Amino acid sequence: MTKPSNAPTHAGQIGTRTPPASNALKDYLVLDLTRVRSGPTCVRQLADWGADVIKIEAPADDAQLGGPREGPDFQNLHRNKRSLTLNLKSEAGMKIFRQLAAKADVIVENFRPDVKNRLGIDYKTLSRTNPRLVYASISGFGQDGPYSGRPGFDQIAQGMGGLMSITGAPGEGPMRVGIPIADLCAGLFAAQGIFIALLERAHSDQGQWVQTSLLQAQIAMLDFQAARWLMDGEVPQQAGNDHPTSIPTGVFQTSDGYINIAVAGQHIWLRFKEALADPRLDADIYDEATSRSKHRKSLNILINENTSQDITDNWIKRLNESGVPCGEINTIDKVFGNPQVKHLGIARGMISQERGASKIVGQPIIMSESSAEIRRPPPKKGQHTNEILLELGFSQDEILDFNRKGTI
Repeated sequence: MTKPSNAPTHAGQIGTRTPPASNALKDYLVLDLTRVRSGPTCVRQLADWGADVIKIEAPADDAQLGGPREGPDFQNLHRNKRSLTLNLKSEAGMKIFRQLAAKADVIVENFRPDVKNRLGIDYKTLSRTNPRLVYASISGFGQDGPYSGRPGFDQIAQGMGGLMSITGAPGEGPMRVGIPIADLCAGLFAAQGIFIALLERAHSDQGQWVQTSLLQAQIAMLDFQAARWLMDGEVPQQAGNDHPTSIPTGVFQTSDGYINIAVAGQHIWLRFKEALADPRLDADIYDEATSRSKHRKSLNILINENTSQDITDNWIKRLNESGVPCGEINTIDKVFGNPQVKHLGIARGMISQERGASKIVGQPIIMSESSAEIRRPPPKKGQHTNEILLELGFSQDEILDFNRKGTI
């Protein structure tokens, strides 16, 4: 993603007070107009991999942060950024924004589709003066179409996108999943689109408009469940903790808790039978995958009778030694106490300006030549306003005047 040698410099290349979080994207300037979760999830990918991210915030509006600045949610989402307060409803504020936009490599926004057009900060307008701009938009349902004006919310997308119809136990009604998966995946898909656009720009010297939505992201994440309908006309149903097609795969009781066991394929089934050593599993009705599917209920009862006779740790040891995938079911505190999780180092240390020494979730990607560090804690509101305006060439007197007029 190296820039051509004749690429213009930008504001982010002037400020050198803090080293970039990574060298991977250190030459890129990103303007962050996002709020709540899907947009910040996207921008976090860019910030953690070294982009100079400027979070643009309204001087007097914290309503769309998604929680208090000192809260764990904000702290986890907004590291490695600088903060600039800017009144985009004022002429002077828009002038400053346009200066930044003319230098930016990437702009990310997740307003309702009409907002950016009303403000005059849409891709078509900004790309006239910066044709190399990569502009990413995340919406609830798409930038156009019959539902484009609807407000987007993660749980709404989970329901409309089919996820809630296949989550939960049969007969208990629709169930949301325990994370805002539509928001998170929309953010990750937007980041992926930005990376693709930057790679394309290296060849064409032309930016483009990247679009995704919570609804599109949720449908894409249905994956094989969606393919069952599209290809075979089969409407997937709720299966609770049982895997819908790989049988037996699910949650089984032990003498001190529960365990996940995944018996996928005939080879693993034979290993599993050998590990349990229960002759009842040799019955003809359990011989083949299709028959096991038909008799899943009785099979699960048999497995539970076996697994409930010993503790979770012993089953994990026995089944793993037999080559049968299995694992404990952890509460969140036990996740981060797990020796493998500690080895992977995904909990990263940070000195928060509001909370002091803290830990947040790091990047789940390990690369041989690039790393993603936590170089900046989440910024205080407007913390870098003076710094950024000085980089743009404004004088201290001009900055004081901006303050007096409520521009920043």
